[in-house]
Amino acid sequence: MSQPYATRSLSSALIGRSFVHPAFDYMLIGGGLSLVVTAIVCMYPAAQSIGYMSFDSESITGFAALPFIILISNSAHFASSTVRLYTKPDSTKALPFLTMAFPLVALAILTLCIFQAERLGQHLQALYLTWSPYHYAAQAYGLAVMYSYRSGCLLAQSDKKMFWWVCMLPFFFNFLTGHKIGLEWIIPAQLLEITTVEQARTGVGVVLTILAFVTVLALFTKVWRSKSGTMPLISLLIIITNGIWWFVLPTLQAFVWATIFHGIQYLAIVIIFHLKDQMNRPDNTHGSLYHVLWFYAVSLLLGYSLFRCLPLAYVFAGFDLVESLLLVVAAINIHHFIVDAYIWRLKKSDSNRRVVDSAQPVPI
Repeated sequence: MSQPYATRSLSSALIGRSFVHPAFDYMLIGGGLSLVVTAIVCMYPAAQSIGYMSFDSESITGFAALPFIILISNSAHFASSTVRLYTKPDSTKALPFLTMAFPLVALAILTLCIFQAERLGQHLQALYLTWSPYHYAAQAYGLAVMYSYRSGCLLAQSDKKMFWWVCMLPFFFNFLTGHKIGLEWIIPAQLLEITTVEQARTGVGVVLTILAFVTVLALFTKVWRSKSGTMPLISLLIIITNGIWWFVLPTLQAFVWATIFHGIQYLAIVIIFHLKDQMNRPDNTHGSLYHVLWFYAVSLLLGYSLFRCLPLAYVFAGFDLVESLLLVVAAINIHHFIVDAYIWRLKKSDSNRRVVDSAQPVPI
């Protein structure tokens, strides 16, 4: 059994309680590995061309392997939320509309948008791109709070609110300054082209960039000095990593790397929760490796079907390939965002809460 939080050393409190092992959690879920890759991308221009999907790059990775890497990380990650939805204990009873009707509703909306691509398709695409940074921010917030609770840092309500606002800064930045998303989606272009408005958006973007990294340190210090307990460093790392994904990588034309590591981060945590639930089933007869491989294999197969086969089905029905690809990706993302809002709840009666509260590492 692990030590009670109050009797732990400062170093143990800072490391926090991992789900698997500190090296695993910090590198994959915390995003440490992505920071290593970001450093490589900053130092080597060839790595930037890989992230930019440059087809004139001499690197075979930049041309041939990248779609495969995206399939096994990002595509599988989107599908994994659906797999989690249907394998999570009692989800069909608790969420009947989400599990039974919503997939059909999403498919109907997607078909309508492809059929009316010029009128509706651009709005579906803009909605997905506007919502995406919010999803990243919400995932960072959820993981950071989750690790704090698991490590015995009982955040006060005011700390949780500050947590949320700090995590949302990259979203606000993209909403206000993004190209053809956020403000540029909902406000007429002629208004945004006014010189003072352009200057204001640029200035706000700079301020938000600075705040995103200053406020997270202020938050860590505030919690440290409060009665909540020591915040684990992985919570700090998760928020900083998300900020780097949105503020640093886009300027290098290498944001594909962020989507890959976001997918890896998500897959790691969702497999941990799935594994814990399955191992706690009284009728379970399989070991950890079986449940890990089964979940990932199903997610990979579903991801391939959604991102590769579904667009081709629309092409065979007579629709344009490019429009089908873009709008299928947008619809899958939006479906993923909505499903995520329900499957990660931490109510005391939810199986998620039991996984978070358990001090025992997950045996992988």
